[in-house]
Amino acid sequence: MASSLSIKPFVGALSSDEPSRFGSLRHSDLRSAVLRISTTRGSRSRTLEIKAAGSTYGNFFRVTTFGESHGGGVGCVIDGCPPRIPLTEADLQVDLDRRRPGQSRITTPRKETDTAHIYSGVAEGFTTGSPIMIKVPNTDQRGKDYSEMSMAYRPSHADATYDFKYGTRSVEGGGRSSARETIGRVAAGAVAKKILKAYSGTEILAYVSQAHKVILPEDLVDHETLTLEQVESNIARCPHPEYAEKMIAAIDAVRVKGDSVGGVVTCIVRNLPRGLGSPVFDKLEAELAKAALSLPATKGFEFGSGFAGTFLTGSEHNDEFYMDDHGRVRTRTNRSGGIQGGISNGEIINMRIAFKPTSTISRKQNTVTRDKKETELIARGRHDPCVVPRAVPMVEASVALVLIDQLLAQYAQCQLFPINSDFQEPLQLPKLEQSGISL
Repeated sequence: MASSLSIKPFVGALSSDEPSRFGSLRHSDLRSAVLRISTTRGSRSRTLEIKAAGSTYGNFFRVTTFGESHGGGVGCVIDGCPPRIPLTEADLQVDLDRRRPGQSRITTPRKETDTAHIYSGVAEGFTTGSPIMIKVPNTDQRGKDYSEMSMAYRPSHADATYDFKYGTRSVEGGGRSSARETIGRVAAGAVAKKILKAYSGTEILAYVSQAHKVILPEDLVDHETLTLEQVESNIARCPHPEYAEKMIAAIDAVRVKGDSVGGVVTCIVRNLPRGLGSPVFDKLEAELAKAALSLPATKGFEFGSGFAGTFLTGSEHNDEFYMDDHGRVRTRTNRSGGIQGGISNGEIINMRIAFKPTSTISRKQNTVTRDKKETELIARGRHDPCVVPRAVPMVEASVALVLIDQLLAQYAQCQLFPINSDFQEPLQLPKLEQSGISL
């Protein structure tokens, strides 16, 4: 089999005997993300195309995010959104405003309006079924703040590993490792949440349950009645006022010292249809964990009883079934966290995501330079002393992207033909006037 390599769109590791083969390569060629290989077997010729991965999530509701912290802007492309869904830029802005920087003293002071613009996929206020492109411009970049970091690696940041992987990196703001990448997820998540709410009344709510050593006791929050207004009632995004003040004080204490702390975001899902998720590799909790742990600064994921469940016996941990007043099979407890066997069972899904302390701090730290010399670094720039208050809408969005993809998958596989009403429930198509969907 003969083969030829089209070198212009792709750069591999160059060895000393390769200059002539890559002699026409320009620095701009580094930006391409496609490798094309032409192969010939006998009289048949084929062209294989390998695309760089890592910026796309979903199979049916497919989201690709783009942009960098100090580039022209950030955003996303949504492919697979159902048509005739009412959608405006204002629908996106609510969650983007919750995510944006500069909203309080315990977040980064960077000032961005994070104003979303829809460039395609929407006509006369309704989705068309074609790809939706959403972009948010960057307006408050300060590249000079990263001059020292262009030479020295920030401890526990992605600076070093991006160099290890790619051999190059975007210095200003951390490039794709910056939390500004999540703007695309939050925008796409706002679309997903709108569809889930209209279709099955599904609600996704997240809140801060821990900031540093301040831990909100689980029994102080009623997940059946929790509201967005309770979460948004304070800058910590903790639904309990007393603990919110303790969290704010804990963050303030390290902020003034140029340090940072981590925390935990709890997320719940109410009214999710039964049957979402698939056995083995595509279990619902596995997809949720992947989405959550792909967020910047995440260090842990639990759902249901989590690690605490290991201290119980089977008889203590099992969720016993019963028949409710409407003839539905329910569980008396919810240690399973709304998921059993990788499939949603109709109970409230609850999960907890751990976030590390922000790695970029303005205190002196030991590190090494890109040319492998030990040095000290005091990082400049504008960074969150604790990421968890702003991570709340990011977690909600990530969960929403998983659930809308799973909802579409369930409809395609298990609702195409009449269901077995002895065991299955319909996915509850709403009345058109209630959902606002147009025909």
